[in-house]
Amino acid sequence: MAARAEPTDHLAPDADQMLAALERTRERTLGLIAHIDDDALEAVHSPIMSPLVWDLGHIAAYEDLWICHRHGAMELSRGELAALYDAFETPRAVRGEIEKLGPEGAREYLEEVRARSARVLLERGAGDGQIVGMVLRHELQHTETMRQTMAIAGLLGPGEGELAPVPGPDGWLRFAAGPFELGAGEDRFAYDNERPRHMVELAAFRLARRPVTNASWMRFAEGGGYERREWWSDEGWAWKEEYDTTHHPSVAAAHPDAPVCHVSWFEADAFARAHDARLPTEMEWERAATSGQPAGIGAVWEWTSSNFQPYPGFRAYPYREYSEVFFGAGYRVLRGGSWASDPRVATPTFRNWDLPQRRQIFAGLRLARDEE
Repeated sequence: MAARAEPTDHLAPDADQMLAALERTRERTLGLIAHIDDDALEAVHSPIMSPLVWDLGHIAAYEDLWICHRHGAMELSRGELAALYDAFETPRAVRGEIEKLGPEGAREYLEEVRARSARVLLERGAGDGQIVGMVLRHELQHTETMRQTMAIAGLLGPGEGELAPVPGPDGWLRFAAGPFELGAGEDRFAYDNERPRHMVELAAFRLARRPVTNASWMRFAEGGGYERREWWSDEGWAWKEEYDTTHHPSVAAAHPDAPVCHVSWFEADAFARAHDARLPTEMEWERAATSGQPAGIGAVWEWTSSNFQPYPGFRAYPYREYSEVFFGAGYRVLRGGSWASDPRVATPTFRNWDLPQRRQIFAGLRLARDEE
């Protein structure tokens, strides 16, 4: 299991407290890659993932931009690296080809920026906590992304990603129709796409008590799940046919009663149809999660049927590229977090998103049905 930081989510935190949280997170980031040699850090392990060493430089550049430059009014430590480590200026497809800092240089950059950040926080404080909280969570999110790359490359540490069965009975939880307040309040850190908190009206629905298991997925696969056209959307079937897709190799090797992982949205949707069910909407998921009843939340990200769209009254903060540029671009929402997520990130209102064909993410599913 991933090491988890102690949450301090309330706004206006103490600067010393935030700096200590940043330091604990950095120790975990560096510990994550301590067993990996320089060649593996610099290698491209997947065309859809960054080299691990690029992630290190990006973490440093992001912290320098937001804590030192934007919050502390300092010049950038290394302005010439700004575009190189900007996720939009330098897309993943080219990150393995460009000249960038090596492992030693990236570690030095991280250390240099952290010393600057410490000076800013001790002199200016953490303000309302939003900027520092965002930087902290950014690094925590990147350590999960790095673990995705490491999983592809077979570089995870001993025991990481080995999910245990979720205790408790099978069956369905029932939720009555009615209003539900969706999204994050103003008293805690939240990303712009989690706000504003607003009322939605939900029909009655049922949600599975536990996420779908590896055993259930293997029965689906061995029972024609990847051959039965009627279970697949048009887009999903085209994707499956183009790549001759079948179940992820990790499924058969994992504990049969543990949650299935490395499932794409297309596959999750087909599985749900095959079982006379559907994926929950993200509104239903949040309603159920805040009730505290579903078991196994946080083992794997759970796909929802919802497209990634803004809430009514959305306002981009602190920059458009965090959420707004992804709205309406075919992304689907995931909820709940995974074994590699930190609880600071994976709150009940947090909205993750990815393309429906992606399965490098530690994602599974939980079924839903309309209440009869």
